[in-house]
Amino acid sequence: MSVVVLTLPGWQSSGPGHWQTLWEERYGDRRVEQHDWMRPLRGDWLARLDEVLLGLPPGQQAVLAAHSLGCIQVAAWADHSRLTARVRGALLVAPGDVEREDLRVLLPGWAPIVRSRLPFPSVLLGSSDDPYCAQERAQVMAQDWGAAYHDMGTGGHLNAESGLGDWPAARALLEELKKATT
Repeated sequence: MSVVVLTLPGWQSSGPGHWQTLWEERYGDRRVEQHDWMRPLRGDWLARLDEVLLGLPPGQQAVLAAHSLGCIQVAAWADHSRLTARVRGALLVAPGDVEREDLRVLLPGWAPIVRSRLPFPSVLLGSSDDPYCAQERAQVMAQDWGAAYHDMGTGGHLNAESGLGDWPAARALLEELKKATT
C-alpha cells in the first residue's frame, strides 16, 4: 500500500526555509493548502483535510506532518472525521497552545484544544523554549493524544528560524510512522 506524506502548516503557512517546505521540495510531500492562512477557520481547515484525503487514490494512506496550528487541526479533525482509517500516522511538531490568552485572541475558534486519543500512531516533537507552547503543555497534549513525546531541547518553535534545514532526525521519525500499521 502506498503512503503519501501530507504537510499541515500552521497559521500563516510555512515559508521557504521551513522543514515542511524543504520536505515538499526534496521528497515530493504534498501540502494541504488552505483558503486563508492568515485568518484560519477551524471548520474550513478540517473540511479541507477531509477533501484531500477523499481525493487520494483507492488504497493509498497518508502520514500527516503537522506543525503548530496544524497539530491542533489534526486533533480536532481526528475527533470527528470518518476518514481516520486513511491516516497511517502523524508527526506533530511544536503544537501552538491556542488556549493561551494571547493566541486565543489571534486564533479565535480554535480553543478548546481537542484532547481525545488519536486513532493512529503519533509522535510529538516539542522544545523547552517554544514561545507558543510551554514544554509542559506540549507534554500533556502528547499524553492526551497518545503520542510519543520527543524533547528537542532548545529549538524554539521548531520552524525555519530554528535553523533545522530539512531536519533529517524528524524525517527519520516520519519514515518510521510510514511503516506503522494501525
